[in-house]
Amino acid sequence: MNTTSASPLHVSSTIARSGQRALVLGGGGSTGNAWLIGVIAGLYDAGLDVTTADLTVGTSAGATAAAQLAGAPPGELYEATLVAPPQRQNRPSRSGPGRDPGTSVADHLDRIRTIIAASEDAADMRRRMGSSALAMAADSDGSWQTMWRATVASRLPSQDWPERSVLITAVDARTGDPAAFDRHSGVDLADAVAASCSSGQPFMIGDNAYIDGGYRSNAENADLATGHERVLVLAPLGGRSLVPERWGTHLSAQVEALRSSGSRVETVFPEDDAGHLFGANAMDVSLRPPAARAGHDQGRALAQRLSELWR
Repeated sequence: MNTTSASPLHVSSTIARSGQRALVLGGGGSTGNAWLIGVIAGLYDAGLDVTTADLTVGTSAGATAAAQLAGAPPGELYEATLVAPPQRQNRPSRSGPGRDPGTSVADHLDRIRTIIAASEDAADMRRRMGSSALAMAADSDGSWQTMWRATVASRLPSQDWPERSVLITAVDARTGDPAAFDRHSGVDLADAVAASCSSGQPFMIGDNAYIDGGYRSNAENADLATGHERVLVLAPLGGRSLVPERWGTHLSAQVEALRSSGSRVETVFPEDDAGHLFGANAMDVSLRPPAARAGHDQGRALAQRLSELWR
């Protein structure tokens, strides 16, 4: 585990070149991760390899997917998602990473909604979310950090950063500043992913504390693809957001900004008949296989249309 101070990038540090392709993988819990893998494997099986992106942006479940795809082929990852892991006995199945063992997804969402309602804007929300996470950590025995890091590392086929550009998003819990890690940040890949997936308690990297990358801007953070000519956004949550639209951080606003700057953008959301697999059920690991299959079917069906963007 990396014990040095992290050196996260900020949006202004992201170098993008026209003509390049960006793949944006959004958050969405355990089922969202399975759906992302399924879509990419379906595209691959139909002859479209989007893992060759010049930039991959991963947030929360998308951060896990980005790291997994850096270490194994899509088909291998897809096959693994078709076998649901057993429910963990030391935590209710609907609890998410970094939360109290007795906290349900519904309770977690209520906490987030309360913080958002008290916030003036996105920056204020991030600060408040960080303060809440730090307070949660102060009431814990500290064992979660080690267990969560080990859990995340066990999900990654490789512990090494890929040579190609991958950005893993997070938020500094103490300052509320947005962050994004890459292979030049001096942070282990597993630590970066663990931080990006920490929706409750903060994850420590050296002396710094980080929370879920979904708090940075939205569940996708598509703004990090600015400057790339072609952008493909895979969004398990369908671009939905709990924050007010007037904050200007919704995926729709980020896509509009990308297009206004000259990028060609395609977004892919789960089909309506698969909606029950996400949201409140996102942490139900028994739903990973159907989520992956739904994504795979969707990827195969979309391959021809998306090839016009990608090739």
